[in-house]
Amino acid sequence: MNDPKITQPENQTQVPPTPLRCITGAVFSGGLGYAMYALMISIATTFAAKPIHSDNPIAMNIGSAVRTLVVGVVALGTGIFGIVTIGLLALAVQLVLQQLTKPKNN
Repeated sequence: MNDPKITQPENQTQVPPTPLRCITGAVFSGGLGYAMYALMISIATTFAAKPIHSDNPIAMNIGSAVRTLVVGVVALGTGIFGIVTIGLLALAVQLVLQQLTKPKNN
């Protein structure tokens, strides 16, 4: 079961975050968040323009539940990307403030 020939990966060095990397990530995350927001609005508008045509109350309930779930999942993705964007921007600000307040040892 335990093969001694299989080696574990070497210790990977972590690259420390920089303000530029944080801002770049925030731009990508914000772009994806905006795209998800536009998709959510498009889906909600399409669902509102095309009501469910049925006399069966069970079909109406299932249809409205599915529509709510679809819009809700896209809204959740939008919110997550928005929170990530805000977090990365806050981290960039924190790193800049740390660099400015750190005493320079010459």
